[in-house]
Amino acid sequence: MIGTTLTDRTLLRISGEEAKIFLQGLLTRDVPGLKAGEPRWTALLTPQGKTLFDFILWADGDDVLIDCEAAQADALVRRLTLYRLRRKVAIAREETLAVHWALEAQNRPFDPRLPALGHRWIAPPDDGDASAAFRAHRLALGVFEGAGELGQDQILWLETNAGELGGVDYDKGCYVGQENTARMHYRNKVNRRLVAVPLAEADEKRQKAALPDLGLSIELRRVEDIDPAALPGWLSGAMAEQAAE
Repeated sequence: MIGTTLTDRTLLRISGEEAKIFLQGLLTRDVPGLKAGEPRWTALLTPQGKTLFDFILWADGDDVLIDCEAAQADALVRRLTLYRLRRKVAIAREETLAVHWALEAQNRPFDPRLPALGHRWIAPPDDGDASAAFRAHRLALGVFEGAGELGQDQILWLETNAGELGGVDYDKGCYVGQENTARMHYRNKVNRRLVAVPLAEADEKRQKAALPDLGLSIELRRVEDIDPAALPGWLSGAMAEQAAE
């Protein structure tokens, strides 16, 4: 059985009367406006605007579910707990539900980053594992996620192409890393981009991750050194618009 469960993902439940306000002051996306069936991709950054954790938010009544990388879940819990202080917020694993994915799934939400990524939803786990299939599909579209691809405290959030993939709300209030992120956006100063190139064309000085099984090298390259023809369509179009501004 192939199944649809993404076994490399897990869910954290953020509950309590201050749950959404707590997250609102930390994350790059607006949280109080989160609606059922309309997930949002977001991140927790360093004060300098570098990526620590990326994940997807889901509304579940008054609670928020964090769809995150399973290997980083404990570290994310620890980081959120540091910020919680005396707020009336509970942070716990959600063991009864799982993240699911399929390219075609009627009446299921699209992945919030890019519709071409397919459909994503929350439900009890099945016996299969769609993780490898989703990873290959995602990387073929030039979309990166997780500590292994985005690094931790290494790459500025906008350099991961988060602006083009809906990972930032520029009109929300303050959050960790907001000052530098907003400055880069409004001054159009995203000088480097995370891109995937064939492994045979890898530049070790720029390489952030090597993926021999897919024949890819994930690299942080200066914009002027990137061949537009090698970019996924969703990114090349956005970059061309920005360059024309």
